[in-house]
Amino acid sequence: MSTVAYQPDGDDPLNIPDMRAFFNTLSVLLEAGVTVVAEAAYQDRRWRPGLEPLTKIADLRIIRCTTSTPTIIERIAEHADSDRHRTAHGDRQLLTDIDAGAYSPEEFVDISLDAPTLLVDASDGYWPGTAEIGAFNRAR
Repeated sequence: MSTVAYQPDGDDPLNIPDMRAFFNTLSVLLEAGVTVVAEAAYQDRRWRPGLEPLTKIADLRIIRCTTSTPTIIERIAEHADSDRHRTAHGDRQLLTDIDAGAYSPEEFVDISLDAPTLLVDASDGYWPGTAEIGAFNRAR
């Protein structure tokens, strides 16, 4: 975010127009016939309302990457330390909440849309691999 007062949590008022812009961009691209891969770590309450309308114009596929809780925490800490662009994600607060027991990665709520879903273990590379992921995306 380019606003000094921005708070990187779900309740900051700037998050609403950001989410709207994200899903509007997907809609414009899909309506133009463009194949789109949309990546984000949104939970169901964020993804579903934006994706549901797109199911009318898209052959939706969901790829859910998973790994162990210690690996998730390690990666959040690594991103917080090395990527200044992650400031808007609130990684430091998330790590504080995890340390305090106020949040656990196991509480993450997956997308609940009725769409083909592939679970991918991203602990060390991808399993299944990229060939299988590509085949999943191309399947009708």
